Amino acid sequence: MKKSLLIIALAISIISCNKETQTKEAAAFKTAYIDTAKLMEEYTEAKDVTEKYKAKSDEAAKKLEVQEANFKADAAYFEKNAQANGQAWAQQKGAELQQRQQQLQYAAQTMAQQLQGSHATEMDTLVKNVKKFIKDYGKEKGYDYLYGTGETASVLYAKDNYDITNEVIKLLNEKYASSAKKEEATEAKKEEKK
Repeated sequence: MKKSLLIIALAISIISCNKETQTKEAAAFKTAYIDTAKLMEEYTEAKDVTEKYKAKSDEAAKKLEVQEANFKADAAYFEKNAQANGQAWAQQKGAELQQRQQQLQYAAQTMAQQLQGSHATEMDTLVKNVKKFIKDYGKEKGYDYLYGTGETASVLYAKDNYDITNEVIKLLNEKYASSAKKEEATEAKKEEKK
């Protein structure tokens, strides 16, 4: 009986020492989180990409509006003059108008798909670069874990003092601004050579 009590006491002391070691190791982890939704809303490059494709979309819509207005004018002319010009003319012009309408619809769909594809590709590249930046940032600052919150939350709770979102946004915006200035300087030099 004494031997079994001694074995149990020894086992309990080993387990408690092991738990203390695990607790000390867990307490030594440096962690933080980033609100990824806020990051993408406030990151200047992400805003610029979104604005760029919004402008392209608006420009494409204006071009299509002109073509659509011309089509509507031709359709109105057709309706007005269909009976006066005869059935053969009406059938021929009706078929032409129908073909133009299909071409306009196809052009609109194609343009929308191209813009969406280009925007998605550019945003994917941007997200990939942000992830790399965050990984490098985490290594540089000595973090063991960086969590993401936002639309695809992987953290259910964290104290606010672990939130480094604003710091990362600031650094990303500074990096983007400096790269934009370098591009502008390069473009200016190219223009001077011409």
